[in-house]
Amino acid sequence: MLLSKRNALKLAAAGFSYIALTAGMALADTKIDFYYPVQVGGPVTKVVDGYVQKFMEANPGITVAPIYAGNYNDTTTKALTAAKAGTPPAVAVLLATDVYTLIDEDVIDPIDDFIKTDEDKAWLAGFMPAYLKSAQTEDHLWSVPFQRSTAVMYYNKQAFKDAGLDPEKYPTTWDEMVAAGKAVTAKDAAGQVTRWGVGIAGNVGSAQWLFGALVAQNGGTLVNEAGTETYLTDPKVVEALQYWVDLSTKDAIHPPGIFEWGTAPADFLAGRVAMIWHTTGNLANIRKNATFDFGIAPFPGHPTPASVLGGGNLYIFKDASDEEKAAAYKFIQFLTSDEILADWAVQTGYVAPRDGSWETETMKKYVAESPQALVALKQIPASVPEFSTHENARATKILNDALAAALTGNKTAEAALAEGQDQIDRILKPYR
Repeated sequence: MLLSKRNALKLAAAGFSYIALTAGMALADTKIDFYYPVQVGGPVTKVVDGYVQKFMEANPGITVAPIYAGNYNDTTTKALTAAKAGTPPAVAVLLATDVYTLIDEDVIDPIDDFIKTDEDKAWLAGFMPAYLKSAQTEDHLWSVPFQRSTAVMYYNKQAFKDAGLDPEKYPTTWDEMVAAGKAVTAKDAAGQVTRWGVGIAGNVGSAQWLFGALVAQNGGTLVNEAGTETYLTDPKVVEALQYWVDLSTKDAIHPPGIFEWGTAPADFLAGRVAMIWHTTGNLANIRKNATFDFGIAPFPGHPTPASVLGGGNLYIFKDASDEEKAAAYKFIQFLTSDEILADWAVQTGYVAPRDGSWETETMKKYVAESPQALVALKQIPASVPEFSTHENARATKILNDALAAALTGNKTAEAALAEGQDQIDRILKPYR
């Protein structure tokens, strides 16, 4: 493969200078920038600041400077800009799907080249294989799972009960979701819908994620493992999009047009939508604010249930100094320890991507208080990686535009996906 050879030559030319780093290398007075995708302020930054402080107390020779750079897209843009300017962060949390872009831009180092000792190998072996898989390509592991998630279905048990449904029985197939959606959709005396049955976010940045789950449920796939080919015209992919469109136009249980990711939790909490597809990373928010009994369910299937993995990984940047990279690797191991990831899961609702985290007392207590958290864990083996290709930003926008065209009725599902496939083929041709 052309890219594999190209990157192999680049890595060879670099000489793997950091391989010479030993466990005992002095890291005194080493400062590293840590880019994290969140707006300044708020509870998440306080949690991250706490982890940074704890790490620095245990490693007095290292100073970590958290830089809260906005959302994921903002953070990736800022990290790439800094790298091109010769002032890269040593470490950053970026989307797992950014891996091909970061490789193509030649700004990150493979994580596996830092794995030297038996202790390193044991740490790496502790991650769930499903989350490692999305970071592996071109015979390297390029990032480390951190704030990972799956998409789950939140459903209003009270709405189910009011509609005569068993609130403990969630839909497990597409047909069952339609039937439940029709039962819980409510209208006022004038015939206006006051509560929709289900909402699947279709706005740019979210549509491709949830659509990946729909396609997997239908036995299809959106992209190959190398990120060089997409399959938007596959009948199973087209059928999945048609099902999504039909939820609104045929079944009348889904808000018309684009259902927004950002407002979906508020719509659910306000009782405007009885079922939403969203990230498990919203569990803490919904637990705190729900005024009704709610459930979390794995996604349905057609016929096989499936979900999609998501979230951010930790990357080490290539042009940081050897000392900075060594410090970054040490910081990554700290952030992805069983205890920290367990605490992070409790604080945020993200899925701890290490089996050992689920055996900690912190996690055991959390699961006892919030057994819904186990839904995401149990769903991981049936989850597929998120859509990711070379030139990922461009390809993802094309896919999102195709989905929007179909959801808004501007094009048929088949025509929208065919046009999107043609555009993506032109973009990915040089990478094949």
